[in-house]
Amino acid sequence: MSFQAYLDNVAAKTGKSADDLKTHAIEHGLADANGLAPGVKATAITDWLKQDFALGHGHAMSIVAYIKGKRS
Repeated sequence: MSFQAYLDNVAAKTGKSADDLKTHAIEHGLADANGLAPGVKATAITDWLKQDFALGHGHAMSIVAYIKGKRS
């Protein structure tokens, strides 16, 4: 599965784009405009996405990668 396919599946499941989820992560103090917030580990974000949006680990990790700057 391509990276874009993961993001498309996340959007289909949650109704939120990767940009929307990045904005939510910033609002929760888990990220900033440059990536993960200082001291925040990927696990904190994946746990949040799994709990609040019922994402699986792979889909949650695709959002972590997106927050870190991956685009393809």
